[in-house]
Amino acid sequence: MFDPKLLSIFAKNDALKGTRVISFTRIIYGPWATTLLGLMGAEVIHIEMPGSGDLLIRGVSPGGSFPRGLSPGMMCANANKYFIAVDVRHPKGKEILKKLVAVSDVLVENFKAGTFDNWGIGYRDLSEINPGLIYASLQGFGNWGSLSDRPSYDAYAQGITGLAEITGFPEAIPLKSQAWIGDFLSGTVAAYLITVALFYRNRTGKGQFIDLSQAEVLIRAMDWTWLYICLTGKNRERTGNRDYAVVPSLIAKTRDGFVAIGAFEKKEYEALCRAMGDEQLLAYKDYESRFKYADEIYHRVEEWAKDRTVEEIEQLGIEHGFAVSRVMNSRDIYEDPHYNSRKAVWKFRDPLWDDLTYPNPLANVEKTPGKVRWSMRPVGFDNEHVLCRLLGYSKDQLDELYQEGVIGKWDESFPATAPPSGWDGKKGLFY
Repeated sequence: MFDPKLLSIFAKNDALKGTRVISFTRIIYGPWATTLLGLMGAEVIHIEMPGSGDLLIRGVSPGGSFPRGLSPGMMCANANKYFIAVDVRHPKGKEILKKLVAVSDVLVENFKAGTFDNWGIGYRDLSEINPGLIYASLQGFGNWGSLSDRPSYDAYAQGITGLAEITGFPEAIPLKSQAWIGDFLSGTVAAYLITVALFYRNRTGKGQFIDLSQAEVLIRAMDWTWLYICLTGKNRERTGNRDYAVVPSLIAKTRDGFVAIGAFEKKEYEALCRAMGDEQLLAYKDYESRFKYADEIYHRVEEWAKDRTVEEIEQLGIEHGFAVSRVMNSRDIYEDPHYNSRKAVWKFRDPLWDDLTYPNPLANVEKTPGKVRWSMRPVGFDNEHVLCRLLGYSKDQLDELYQEGVIGKWDESFPATAPPSGWDGKKGLFY
C-alpha cells in the first residue's frame, strides 16, 4: 500500500515552517482548516478536553463501525498535529493556554459564539498577551447577527443557505450532498484567510480577528444564483443532472451505468453531434440557440446515451473530441493511477496507525508541497512533547497537573480516543 517514492517529497521545503498554530477546534470545519496549515508545514497544537476529547468528531463513524478501532470520520480532517488535552475552564488550564498563545502565531476555534469570551480567553484577552496574534473564530453564522447563537452542522448549513434547495431533481425533495461540503469548503476558506492574515502581519506586524461564517461561505459557493435573482427577479430552481448555464453538461444514464458529458465549446458540441449521428442538433451549435433549445438537446442526448454502454460512449468521446467520463465510484478513485501518481490519493505509513490513506490537495507545489506526515492522534498523546519541550514544564509539574485534572489523556473505555490495542507505550511518540 505504502509507496516509498513518496518519501522524496519530504526533502522539499515547508511554506509555513516556523508558524505555530493553536487549534482549539471541533467536529470538521475547524480541524480541517488547521490541517491545511499543518500540511504546509505549520506546527499545529490541537487542544481537547481530557478524557473523551472531542466527542462530536471522535465518535463519528460511517455506519457506526470502527475498523481497526479507528473512525474515518474522526481522522479525515486531522493530520500533522500534536494532540494535547487541557481543561481550559480550570485556572491552571487557562494559564497553559495563555503561555501557548504567548509563543504562537495563530489561534483557531469554532466553539459557539461567545464561549471563549465567557471563559476569559477570547480575542480581547489573548491579544493583550500577544498583539500579533491572528485569532480565527469559525462559526456557523458569525460572531454577531440574529443567527449567531445557532449551532451549525453540515446538513443544517446546506439547508439554511439554500444550497440543498437548488440540488436535486425538480420533482423530488432537495438533496444534501453526502460529502461534508459545508465543513470542508469553509475550512479551506478559513485556512486561506489565516494565510492572508499572516502575510499582512509580516508586512505590518499586526495581528487581527477573523470572523468567518460557514453559511456565508456556502452562499458564495452558489455561483451565479444571487446575480440571477438580482437581474431577473426569478428564483433558481433544481435542474437535476442538467446544467442550464453550460449546455450541454450533464450526467446521463447508459445501458450499464452513468456517464458525465460536457460539450460547451462549439468544436466539442459539433463533435458530440457527429458521434450521435444527429445532424439536426448541429442547427443549435451557436451558444444562444443551445440555451433556447436546452430541453430538446438534453432530451436527445439522454435518449442516445441510454441505449449505449459506458465504454462505447467513452470511446466515442476520444474519437470525436468531446469530454466524457464514466461516473466513478470511490474505489475507482482510490485505485486510479492518475490520482495516485499525483499524490491526490496519498497512501502513507503513519507512525502510530501504520498504513493509512488521505487525500492531499496540496502535494503538487514545486518548491513547498503539502505533506501528510501523520494522522489524528489519541487524546493527550503529545502532552509531554508540547508542555515540556515548548513551555518548560517539569515531569513533577505535569504529574501535579494530571492529578488535579487540568491535563489528561484518553478514555480507555472509548477506543476512538486511545492508542491502538496492544500499544507498547512507545510507538508513535515524538518525545
